[in-house]
Amino acid sequence: MKKLFLPLVLFTGYFCLSLTPPKPKTIQLFNGKNFKGWQGDTLHTWRIQDGAFVGGSLTEKVPHNEFLSTTKSYSNYILKLKFKLTGSEGFINGGVQFHSQRIANPPYEMTGYQADLGKGFWASLYDESRRDKLLATADSMLVKQVLRLNDWNDYEVRTQGKQIQIFLNGKQTVNYAEEDASIPQAGLIALQTHGGGKVEVYYKDIQLTEIPKKKYSN
Repeated sequence: MKKLFLPLVLFTGYFCLSLTPPKPKTIQLFNGKNFKGWQGDTLHTWRIQDGAFVGGSLTEKVPHNEFLSTTKSYSNYILKLKFKLTGSEGFINGGVQFHSQRIANPPYEMTGYQADLGKGFWASLYDESRRDKLLATADSMLVKQVLRLNDWNDYEVRTQGKQIQIFLNGKQTVNYAEEDASIPQAGLIALQTHGGGKVEVYYKDIQLTEIPKKKYSN
């Protein structure tokens, strides 16, 4: 019996290790140097400056919405990034699209969820070019406490199945469950600079951690 003890322990240990779920993998979506893995108007609207994507202009009005999107689709993940929104005139707004797709008309638009940026929309959930309304609105007093105007802020989107959460500088602002079964829960991730204002929006340190659907918890 003693001779069987060591092999049994080794087998048991191996079996336990084989049942350990793999650690979620974190992907850097932006290398800080070029547009690899992204698509959009990189000739006139989007540029790279000091390791950040920058969209828009403070000297000329952005004529219409523009989106810089990933070339790959994702579902079930934690998306983290930093943003800074500045503006001098007109509608000063941006946003982070997710579970989104590009549409043909107009060709510069996208449809899908948006973690919104801008006065009256900060850290809220908007449905872009689909239902065209806020699905969940962040508490204005909480936003006022945590938002750093004209400076860098941390943004986080957690999405698993039909559950969506948004965090601004570590504070949860949205906890939304989609009730419409026809709404896709996968798609492109994109960064918006909104039309109608002299606005510049910056995005950097963009990373995504894919999470197993059954292992996710709030």
